[in-house]
Amino acid sequence: MKIRHLLYILIALTLLTSAVKDEFTPAERQQISIETPGLFEQSEAFTIDFGGYRATDYSFPLPVGKATVKDSELEITTNKGDAVKAMFDGTVRLSRHISGHGNAIVVRHSNGLETVYARNAENLVKVGDRVKAGQTIAIVGGENGKTFLTFYIMVNGGKVNPEIVVQPKSHKLTRRTLLFHKKGNHVEMSVVGGEQKESKRKLEACYPLPGAKVISPYGRRGGRAHSGVDIKTKANDDILAAFDGEVVMSQRYAAYGNLIKIRHQKGLETWYSHNSKNLVSVGDRVKAGQVIALTGQTGRATTAHLHLELRVNGRAVNPNLLFDHKTHTVKMEAYKTFLKTGKLSKK
Repeated sequence: MKIRHLLYILIALTLLTSAVKDEFTPAERQQISIETPGLFEQSEAFTIDFGGYRATDYSFPLPVGKATVKDSELEITTNKGDAVKAMFDGTVRLSRHISGHGNAIVVRHSNGLETVYARNAENLVKVGDRVKAGQTIAIVGGENGKTFLTFYIMVNGGKVNPEIVVQPKSHKLTRRTLLFHKKGNHVEMSVVGGEQKESKRKLEACYPLPGAKVISPYGRRGGRAHSGVDIKTKANDDILAAFDGEVVMSQRYAAYGNLIKIRHQKGLETWYSHNSKNLVSVGDRVKAGQVIALTGQTGRATTAHLHLELRVNGRAVNPNLLFDHKTHTVKMEAYKTFLKTGKLSKK
């Protein structure tokens, strides 16, 4: 019985080891610059809202080092024996010696980025390891008698200007929303949100299309039920998430055209449709005020606008119960009451 029990344990360990090895292809485990599978599968663009990151969600790779920008890389000088930290939570995709990089580590993150840590004296993690922001993953190395870390950020195998993401002098994360848009074989990056102060960011709710006017209200329309409200500014305007939540749908869907559904607390969902582009994917966690799409005319629509729906436990309710379309604000008292009771007052 003991032998059989040991065999079961060995088989289980073998299966676990195989699962880790199969997480990345041989090419992903060998090459630093390589496209990220599935990154643009559901949409040609995505955003990262760094304004919503907590202090524990980020770490500068060498907190005690001095950083200099060199050709889309950071050269961070420090002392021998200092610890190299993972910038964000992620999974180690590569950990090996690479010509021109020395001992290198690549970490793939759920936000779509990859971070590269090179010229290490020693790598302390292996392929498949899950790492946390701030976790020690290597010991700093260098070359020619100089102790430093070569660090850079990639999207889909291409380098990103690190100053858009971090402040080299202060080591702080920029509080911006970044848009990554695939065009042909390359990815364009732009800033779609200004700096936000981490300690003062208490945005609980946001009107989805600031400055919009109502062009078709909720209710009966032409003898048929209109399950949402149509609001309009201009084509390709930023659509913002109304509340914190998780994206449960992001695709083209019948007459809705490009549709995004976000699930919030207490069975609340917000739907955003006719978008020209969806900028988030299923499973993404979004923050109130984060850019999630661009206004458009996809599906059954006669002009570029946002069709906004509010649903509770799957049932469409009047968006006016939570949104004031004249002042372009969220009715916070009604929203707070809903969070406590799970019910929307019709008063």
